[in-house]
Amino acid sequence: MERRALRSSGAGDQGMDADPRSRRIEELEAENARLREALAVRDAQIEQLRQLIKQLQDRIEELERAAARQAAPFRRKDKDRKPPEQHGKPGRKPGHPPARREEPPHIDDHVEMPLEGCPHCGGPVEDVHPCEQIIEDLPPVRPHVTRLITYTGRCRRCGEVRSTHPMQVSTATGAAKVHLGARALALGALLNKHLGLPMRPTCRVLRHLGGLRLTPGGLAQALHRVGDRARGSFLELVAGLRSQPGVYADETSWWVGGAGSWLWVFTTPDRTIYRVENSRGKDVVFDTLGAHFAGVLTSDCLASYENLPFTMHKCYAHHLKAIAQARDRKPEDQRAYLNELTALLHAAMMLDRMRGDLPPPEFARIRQHLGHRADALILPARADPDEERVANRLRKRRQWLFTFLDHPGIEATNNRAERALRPAVIARKLSCGNKTNRGKRTWEILASLAATCHQRGQDFVEFLHPILTIAR
Repeated sequence: MERRALRSSGAGDQGMDADPRSRRIEELEAENARLREALAVRDAQIEQLRQLIKQLQDRIEELERAAARQAAPFRRKDKDRKPPEQHGKPGRKPGHPPARREEPPHIDDHVEMPLEGCPHCGGPVEDVHPCEQIIEDLPPVRPHVTRLITYTGRCRRCGEVRSTHPMQVSTATGAAKVHLGARALALGALLNKHLGLPMRPTCRVLRHLGGLRLTPGGLAQALHRVGDRARGSFLELVAGLRSQPGVYADETSWWVGGAGSWLWVFTTPDRTIYRVENSRGKDVVFDTLGAHFAGVLTSDCLASYENLPFTMHKCYAHHLKAIAQARDRKPEDQRAYLNELTALLHAAMMLDRMRGDLPPPEFARIRQHLGHRADALILPARADPDEERVANRLRKRRQWLFTFLDHPGIEATNNRAERALRPAVIARKLSCGNKTNRGKRTWEILASLAATCHQRGQDFVEFLHPILTIAR
């Protein structure tokens, strides 16, 4: 019995030892499962980070490639390009009137080349009839040089006096007696300030086409004097801008002996004002348009254009771009709200195009319906962060969402101002802006007058010519 009791006691001890081992094994297996799950989560996070790093690297490479291209700021993105098979046939659309060189209003020479025999074998030719061509060409040009003699004397009442001639641009004599004429100066201003040629290429063009020899420094000083003469016309342009029914504004970075300046543009269908300032704030807007501007100011959503005491309109192209960027981040089945916002803005632009075909009461009814639809879409808060961001953008500018419908003649986008900036941006890539404050003033005066002449169909050279002579 003692042996049987001992065996029973030993068996009980083994059972007690087995239970802790089983629990330990279970604990280790559970811990192993947790570690495996944690490793799986970590591996997923690492893969996400790898994908993010790859996306950022691809984006950096894309930006570096775009920065190296001359037209990068205006290049269409690859995703927005049509595939080659969808490209239309180049040239004018069917039914469009043809374009060809017009016959010049004058003929300087008449040349006739008779056909007296076959040019190949010398034999006689029958049924001869004329074939007319008109050839326009540039003749070899040499400067027209005038030796001008004027006289000085003394008037008993007025003191020293001097005779002048209409072709004079300066009264300097001595070492500075050789001058560029008004037309040559105006052409230099056109090439440098409007067409965007840097100083050295401008000098080369004037030498090759006109035989004028001058240095870049000499041309720069001459154009400063041209800008001083034209300042009055520039100020008249600014004063006239303040009475316009609508003005389109935009800005971009500029260089005046260093970074930190801004090029502003204020444009209408018949005038353009460039301003180069150290500020990107609303003080430039007030200084240009005046505190009592009564027209509509169209711009993007930069803070400088917010909270101004003007009637304003915000560019639809910028709104649509913000909506498109948010839509691109969504899967196809979650784009309904953003598509509705896009349709709303497109409907407003379509209504503006149909303004002349609709009776005023019908136009007003549709306009009111668009307002109600906009309120229903953008006023309620959105749970989705991307949707709320876009809705808040439109919500903050709700009072300016349909300004262009309430003021006939105002455009839905700010493209007019961006197109006015484009030549200046290209010129900035070539010349890096201005070196001095005087150069900045000369550039904004002459570039503004040249752009305005282009809009009005005026010859900038002919416009400047009478301004530059001293006998006016």
